[in-house]
Amino acid sequence: MDKVILKTTPEKGRGLYVTETIPEGTIIFEEQPLVSCQYSWNAAYGYLACEYCLRPLETAERNAQRLANDPGIMLPRAECCPVESNLVNHTKCEQCGVLYCSSECRSSALERYHAAICLGADAQNENHPVNVLVDFWKKMHYPPETCGIMLFVKIVGLFRQTVDPQGLQNQLQEFVHKSVNEDLLIFHKMLGEKFTKQIEQLYSLFAVAFNVGSDERLSWLTADSFKSLIALVGTNGQGIGTSSFGDWVKNVAECAMDEKERTSVDQLIDELYSKMDAFVGSFLNNEGSALYARQSKINHSCSPNAETVFPQSNHVLALRATRDINPGEEICISYLDECNLQRTRHSRQKILKDYYLFICQCEKCDQEINDPDETSEEEDDEDEDMEDSD
Repeated sequence: MDKVILKTTPEKGRGLYVTETIPEGTIIFEEQPLVSCQYSWNAAYGYLACEYCLRPLETAERNAQRLANDPGIMLPRAECCPVESNLVNHTKCEQCGVLYCSSECRSSALERYHAAICLGADAQNENHPVNVLVDFWKKMHYPPETCGIMLFVKIVGLFRQTVDPQGLQNQLQEFVHKSVNEDLLIFHKMLGEKFTKQIEQLYSLFAVAFNVGSDERLSWLTADSFKSLIALVGTNGQGIGTSSFGDWVKNVAECAMDEKERTSVDQLIDELYSKMDAFVGSFLNNEGSALYARQSKINHSCSPNAETVFPQSNHVLALRATRDINPGEEICISYLDECNLQRTRHSRQKILKDYYLFICQCEKCDQEINDPDETSEEEDDEDEDMEDSD
């Protein structure tokens, strides 16, 4: 029996509600995405990942060596590494060479979208229209990225290979919570007015790369619908972060070992994270984004009762309860990252109104309703920095 039902209320629109008591730490449900992709800059910096499911393809030891810029690093407890050392050598697309973690992922990609977008021998040709498109996108979106151009490319592949284009249109429509005009407002806020011309160029490159004008299955993909699609992905896209070194650290922590070995391993881990911080900063994970039909219907709260996690180190999302949830209670996650979640009520509500077009009325906001409508000097400085970097 499903633990979750979809309900619509006048106050919040669609939302997910539990039908039974959910204890803290319980996985409420798992979900495969409609589509997922690795970020373009992430791939450019050498983070090897399965093209289909985003599972890391480099061993924990190789991952640590690269992130710490130290090829001499050797990790103990090799059995704690989830990635086989020879994995990248035998599972790839025979035409373009993109890598997969398994033959199952390769087959799934080929059957769903990859056959239609595979570049074949032109995969390394920087002048190929798709590679030109990706390069233009990278110049618009320096890391950290929050969206990936390959999501849109794969959506094209889905349309070209599906036997039910209308059904796929309906699936995409399920992600739409707002009107077209609201979508475009979000689009402009996400990218800024100064990007309007660049988006027009991006669409032109996209149309050329996939012959949009002459492809009947893509007739819906006009310049305006392309902007709405960007807004849809921007508001519904779920970030994914996986790490073979992080998995090794977690697995090692669960190993039984004597005090001497434990002290040695803990010291090594601390040293490695220090080296990584000095060389790559916070850019530690293999990262990407995906669209999840069910998860996208979860509403926001500044005091959430659930979180999204990726326990299989791939794009399979799990929703986990962060406290006990009672029957009939709505499931809520935070749309804000941990840093913004700790800001004042005024700041949180401003971000949510600007980027998601709603005024938060969660329990935490109600409790802080009498707080001054102001931000701290530190938050004002952060806001200025964010605007300068747009």
